[in-house]
Amino acid sequence: MKLFTQMTKIALFAASLSITGASVAAEPMNLDSLLKTLENGKSAQSEQNKQREQEFAARQNEQVQMLKSTQAKRNQMLVGSERLETQFEENEVKLANLTDTLSKRMGSLKELFGVLQQVAGDSSNKFATSIVSAQIDGRSRFMDELAQKMGSTSKLASIEDIEKVWFELQREMTEQGKVSRFNASVIVEGGTKAQQEVVRVGAFNLISNGKYLEFNPSTNSLSELTRQPVSRFTATAEELQTTKSGVVQFALDPTGGSILGLLVQAPDTQERVHQGGTVGYVILGVGVIALLISLERFFSLLIMGGKIRRQLKDTVARNDNPLGRVMKVKDQFPSVSHDTLELKLSEAILREMPKVTRNLTLIKIISVVAPLLGLLGTVTGMINTFQAITLFGTGDPKLMAGGISQALVTTVLGLVVAIPTVFLYTLLNTRAKNILLTIQEQSAGIIAERSEKGA
Repeated sequence: MKLFTQMTKIALFAASLSITGASVAAEPMNLDSLLKTLENGKSAQSEQNKQREQEFAARQNEQVQMLKSTQAKRNQMLVGSERLETQFEENEVKLANLTDTLSKRMGSLKELFGVLQQVAGDSSNKFATSIVSAQIDGRSRFMDELAQKMGSTSKLASIEDIEKVWFELQREMTEQGKVSRFNASVIVEGGTKAQQEVVRVGAFNLISNGKYLEFNPSTNSLSELTRQPVSRFTATAEELQTTKSGVVQFALDPTGGSILGLLVQAPDTQERVHQGGTVGYVILGVGVIALLISLERFFSLLIMGGKIRRQLKDTVARNDNPLGRVMKVKDQFPSVSHDTLELKLSEAILREMPKVTRNLTLIKIISVVAPLLGLLGTVTGMINTFQAITLFGTGDPKLMAGGISQALVTTVLGLVVAIPTVFLYTLLNTRAKNILLTIQEQSAGIIAERSEKGA
């Protein structure tokens, strides 16, 4: 009724607007005409409202029918739900009874299938990483599928599956004691693949063309080790591959390739030297200088010693050796007293001494400075290591161990330079002292001879 009243007001307002608009365009309307117009509009509005009420009543009946239909479906589904719930409870009881019956009938077989599942799972992991799989593929997949099937309560292993598990285990043990040859695709240096003959030594190593191979279980591929062992080991691999029969020596990795895999990560001597950094290069440069000076002094003293030995056998003094130049002092001053001659000979010996001991002090200094430089590099490297620990923590032991290892490289280089330098200095210093002792001995003889003549 409120809606009807509002619609009536709107109609009257519209009629008044039309009357107002018409009054502007036409002549003014009298009261009778206005009343008649309102009556006509009221009649038309009443007819429209009746029509709308009839449509609403028809739709209300439709909604009632839909509600009744939905309620009927709901009641039907409730009945079905109660029926399914009852059936579910009955099935649970039946399933429990069947499971109990199955367990009683299986008896000891249940333990057997449990052991079989465990063996299949363990064998799957072992076969996946075994290098025998490089030649015999598919064993790991069978074991994995069997373990998954055994994990299901609805499927049991057949006699054929049990026999195949036994066969695969026996074949793995048999192949571990064989040296087999087969053709396979190998990733060689440069990343290219080549079809080559591969020799498998039990479950330990794979070789091809005299090089050790690496087996990647995830991709089931073979590749050459990026860094091969030393030549005495690769020589045995080449000999094994070329020899078709007989017994040969072979460098075997008992870990199945783990030690050979570590060779890729272990730095060689050249990389170790580079780890020393700037301090390491300085130590090596100083060591080269010490070596060159030592070689020059060694050959100079060797030649000088040979000339002095020849001078000892000759009575004529020569200028090509220190002893000859000292002996010439006697000829230059034939009439002076032995005291004066002693001073002259001492002066000549002092002149020859720098030539004999030249650069020996520098070698000694290098032998002392080299380990100090190594210690400097170690301290610097340790500082960098502790700074890295401060930033990243000690969660990764390799970070700390690698930093300490690099820091100690300079100490090793310093000792490598210092130890042989000390030996070289001792050797050269001994030779120089022997030459000087020989010169002093001959000078003392000359003074004694002049003293006897003066007496």
